[in-house]
Amino acid sequence: MAPAAPFRVTLQPSGHSFTTDGSDSVLQAALDAGLTLPYGCRNGACGACKGKVQDGLVDHGPAQDQALSTADRAGGLALFCCAKPLSDLVLECREVGTAKDIPVKIMPCRVQKIERVADDVIVLSLKLPANERLQFLAGQYIEFLLKDGKRRAFSIANAPHDDGFLQLHVRLIAGGEFTHHVFAGMKEKDILRFQGPYGSFFLREESAKPVILLAGGTGFAPIKALVEHAMHSHITRPLEIYWGARTRSGLYLPDLPPAWASANSHIRYVPVLSDATPQDAWSGRSGLAHRAVLEDHADLSGFQVYACGAPAMIDAARAEFSLHGLPPEEFFADAFTFAAPAMAAAVPA
Repeated sequence: MAPAAPFRVTLQPSGHSFTTDGSDSVLQAALDAGLTLPYGCRNGACGACKGKVQDGLVDHGPAQDQALSTADRAGGLALFCCAKPLSDLVLECREVGTAKDIPVKIMPCRVQKIERVADDVIVLSLKLPANERLQFLAGQYIEFLLKDGKRRAFSIANAPHDDGFLQLHVRLIAGGEFTHHVFAGMKEKDILRFQGPYGSFFLREESAKPVILLAGGTGFAPIKALVEHAMHSHITRPLEIYWGARTRSGLYLPDLPPAWASANSHIRYVPVLSDATPQDAWSGRSGLAHRAVLEDHADLSGFQVYACGAPAMIDAARAEFSLHGLPPEEFFADAFTFAAPAMAAAVPA
């Protein structure tokens, strides 16, 4: 039964605080409040979320003895993935502020679902082990570890709060051994190994500037993660999403961005096609997606831009946006590059 009044939880040394009715764990309540604490398994087994209760009382919940000993409890320590507040709390704990605060891990995963959303795009859902979670920032990527020693990198398309599965958007690349395997050989329940998370493509939440999110093709994957994280964290900075593709089928999740925009007044969506066919019956914006941004915004001096797609798009956007006032330090990019056939992708693909 939930308490009649909410409890206030204060984190030290940051001084950040949030309220909770005590029905969720400290970790979950913090994540819901947009504060990221370190964690690993989220079920009391690994100890990654251990911190000190400086003041107040908690119910330790299903914390396992090997992760939280009797001496730990006596010393005021708790596992925040299990502990629930029984009073107002002051907690001593580290907060995750940047990518360097998150450990890189090697983990197995099982292919849970293979969904073909376009002729050349598959949405791949990966199930993590029941007792493990991958902590990551929205927009980061993982690298598959292949048997021949090579790696293939893909951006995570889901937000961290929804971490029971990892979603990847895989485009079929001509001559690409791994993507060909995904389309022609991979089966549900296959086991893969990956390492991550990697990358510095994540939302700078300390800024209040309006945001332009520029995606080319499957560069939409980390953009999707950023938007879902922002919505979950109640970030209400204006978000303008420009998603470019050659033809209508390249906008392979066509209903999702309009749904975001419909449900959130601060979100705007602009799809752009560069080579629409008569069969597309396209009446929307045409040309290059970054040019559509400039058509709408002659002055970018007050914006942040997050761009993900082919290097040519990234390079053009960086150069042309700077001519329209965008400060270089406010341009964040994740370029998808593909090496020669039978070689690993250099960065997330």
